[in-house]
Amino acid sequence: MNAPAGVLKYAELPGLKRIARGKVRDIFEVDGGLLLVATDRVSAFDVVMEEGIPFKGRVLTYLSEFWFRQLADIAPNHLITTDVSKMPPSVAVHRDLLVGRAMYVKRARPLPVEFVVRGYLAGSGLKDYKKTGAISGVKLPPGLAESSRLPEPILTPSTKAEVGHDEPIDFQGVVERIGKDLAERTRDVALALFRKASTIAEARGLLLADTKFEFGVDGGKLLWIDEALTPDSSRYWAKSAWQEGVPQQPFDKQVLRNYLLAQPWDQKPPPPKLSAAIIEETSKRYLETARILTGKAPI
Repeated sequence: MNAPAGVLKYAELPGLKRIARGKVRDIFEVDGGLLLVATDRVSAFDVVMEEGIPFKGRVLTYLSEFWFRQLADIAPNHLITTDVSKMPPSVAVHRDLLVGRAMYVKRARPLPVEFVVRGYLAGSGLKDYKKTGAISGVKLPPGLAESSRLPEPILTPSTKAEVGHDEPIDFQGVVERIGKDLAERTRDVALALFRKASTIAEARGLLLADTKFEFGVDGGKLLWIDEALTPDSSRYWAKSAWQEGVPQQPFDKQVLRNYLLAQPWDQKPPPPKLSAAIIEETSKRYLETARILTGKAPI
């Protein structure tokens, strides 16, 4: 399927070595670092849609840079620059394609765990709580409802699956994978990042319900890597409309998930076709999230 004008589905960069293609990002090896290109691909339920979402890659890059800089006092991160003109010459020649959607970053050894932090009860966490009264081994008070604010943010880690779905694990599972000292250090950093990001977002009109952090190690130094608090990796809600016990007004990928949940689809490839209306609505929601959080949109 041909992407609409202005939508980048795949980054093909002659002269650069692509080492990975994720659900959204194409990753290239450049002069000892990595070039992360945020395309306009979109995934839901671990399936990549056929259609792209206009401006999505720009929003992911713009917000990642915003949050990496806002929270640099809490954790060092892998970002070197998003300015293509300051990247190595082999990258700069592709400026017209990459401007606004590329991050040149330090290379690190990724930890084999996703550090999911939750401040509200939603999504898979809500399902687990209803079944067991706990999420990833963290016991929660009885009587919580959908969208309830948790007494304090909690870490609910998961595996990083090469294929298929990530699986939730408890903190002991993190310790078994990366060791006690690193697990505790990373947990503390993830919770501190979430708390400060939540405060910033709430002051600007959005509630940060939950998010996924990824970390890597570079010469023994812990680095925050991948993306940062984007509508792909996070659940944002309108603060003014928040009401306990009901679904919230989403400013994230949930708008697309809701559309898909209404389709006759088993959440396996191939995905259903996205309507022009949901493509436009998803794009607008991403851009509005960026505008609310930063004061301006990336286009």
